[in-house]
Amino acid sequence: MLPVTGTSILSSLSVALQPENLFACFVGTVMGTLVGVLPGLGPAAAMALVLPLTSRLGPTAGLIMLAGIYYGAMYGGSTTSILVNVPGEPASVVTAIDGYRMARRGRAGAALAIAAIGSYIAGTLSVIGLQFLAPLLATAALAFGPAEYFALTLLGMLLLSNLSGKSHAKSLLMVGVGLMLSTVGMDPLGGTARFAFGYTPAQAGLSFIAITTGLFGVAEILSLLAERETPLDMLPVRLRDLYPNREEFRRSWPPILRGSVLGFLVGLVPGPAATIASFVSYGVERRFCRHREELGQGAIEGVAGPESANNAACGGAMIPLLSLGLAFTPSTAVLLSGMLLHGITPGPFLIRNNPEVFWGVIGSFYVGNVMLLILNLPLVGIFARVARIPSRYLMPVVLVLCIVGAYGDNNNLFDVWVMLGAGVIGYVMRKYEYDPAPLILGLVLGPTMERSLLQALTIAQGDVRGLWESPISAIILLAALVAALAPAARALAARRQAAADTTQGIGR
Repeated sequence: MLPVTGTSILSSLSVALQPENLFACFVGTVMGTLVGVLPGLGPAAAMALVLPLTSRLGPTAGLIMLAGIYYGAMYGGSTTSILVNVPGEPASVVTAIDGYRMARRGRAGAALAIAAIGSYIAGTLSVIGLQFLAPLLATAALAFGPAEYFALTLLGMLLLSNLSGKSHAKSLLMVGVGLMLSTVGMDPLGGTARFAFGYTPAQAGLSFIAITTGLFGVAEILSLLAERETPLDMLPVRLRDLYPNREEFRRSWPPILRGSVLGFLVGLVPGPAATIASFVSYGVERRFCRHREELGQGAIEGVAGPESANNAACGGAMIPLLSLGLAFTPSTAVLLSGMLLHGITPGPFLIRNNPEVFWGVIGSFYVGNVMLLILNLPLVGIFARVARIPSRYLMPVVLVLCIVGAYGDNNNLFDVWVMLGAGVIGYVMRKYEYDPAPLILGLVLGPTMERSLLQALTIAQGDVRGLWESPISAIILLAALVAALAPAARALAARRQAAADTTQGIGR
C-alpha cells in the first residue's frame, strides 16, 4: 500500500465532500443513529437491507452510505443504554452499567454528551490510524492463528470477568453460564445440532439480542414495577445543566484516549470487535481509573471509555478490509459484499485501481464523525428529557421495542420467549446481586473461543500441546494463568495481612 501523505488526506476529503457523496454520508449517518437507538436491528442487518439500493448511487457514494450506517450505529447505541437501560447495540451493553445510573441521578445529558464527544474523538483518531498504520497493523493481525485467538479470548475472559467489581466468584460463574449458552445450536465445525432437545427453532442458537434485551430491558421493567416510582432529580430548564460540567470533562479525557487506542487495536481481531472493545475498555478503567471505586455506581469514566472504544473499533476493523480484503466483523462483511456488488476488489491493489473509492470511504469517516457530533450534541436536551418521562408511560414503549428487536433479529417467535425468560432470570439475578455483564461477555466470546479451540486442535491432530507450541500463544496462556491465580493470591495475601494485624493488636 502506498504511503499516506498530506496530499492523500486532502484528496480523501475532497472526494467525501462532493455533493452526492456528502448526501450519501448524511443519509447513512442518520440511518445508523436510528438503527443504534432501536434495539435489535443492528448495523449489519440495516446495511444488508440498504445494499440493493446503493447500486444506483455508484460505488463511492454507495459504500460511503454503508460505512455511515456502520459507525453511526455506534453513536446511537448509547442513547437507550443511558436513558432506559436497554442497549441499542451489543457494543453499548457496558455503557448501560454507569450510563443508566447517571441518568437516574439526573445526569443523562452529561452522559449522552460525553458519549457523543468520546465517539467523535475516538472515531477521528481511529481513521487517522487507518490511514497511517494500515500496512503494519494488518500484517500484525495476520500473525495470529487459531491457537493464538483461543489464548487471547481466554485471557480476555479472565481479565474482564469482574466487570462489576463485586464478587469475583459470582462474575466467573456468570461468564461460565454465558459460555454454556453460547454452545446452544449448531457445532461451528461439524454442523451438528446440540442442546436444542429436538426443538427446531432452538437449533439456530440463542439470539444475542434476545438475551441482552431480556437481561437488561425486561429485567429493568420488572424492577421498576416492583418499586415505588420516584421522580428524577433533573433540572428542567437551564441548558448548561444538560451538559457535562468541568469535573466530568476533566475525568473523561484519560478514558477517552485509552478507549480510542484499545478499540482501534481490538478492531484488528476477528469477531465482534466493537463489543469486545467496549468490554476491554471497561476492564482497563477498573484497573487504571483514579475513581475506579465509583465505577458501577454512575461514573463518567464508565461511559467515556467504552463508547470511545466501540467507535475506534470501527476504524480498526476497516484496516483488514481495505488492505487485505478480509472482513472480520458482520458489518465489514456487508461492506465487502457492497464492494463486490460494484465490481471493486478490496485488497492491496484497491488504492491503485480505485483510489476514489479508497480515499472517499476514508474521507467519509472524517466528515461523518463531524456530522454525528453536530447531530447528537444539540439533541442531548431532547434525549435527556426522555429520562424524565414517568415509567408507567415509558416502560410499555420499551417493552414493545424489546419484543420487536428480539423478534426482528431472526424473525423467530422463539427469540421473544427467550427474551422474556432472560428478563425474569435477570430480575432474580439483580435480587441476588449477580451482574449480567460478565454473562454477556461469555456469550460474546464463546463462539470465537470454541471455534479457535476446535481449529487449533484439528491442526494439531488432537494434540493439546498444539495450543502452546507457538511462542505467542504460550506467552498469552501464561498471562491467562497469572490472571486466573492473581485474585486468589491477593485474597490470601490480604488474609495473612489481616491475621498479622490482629496478632500485633493482641500483642500490644
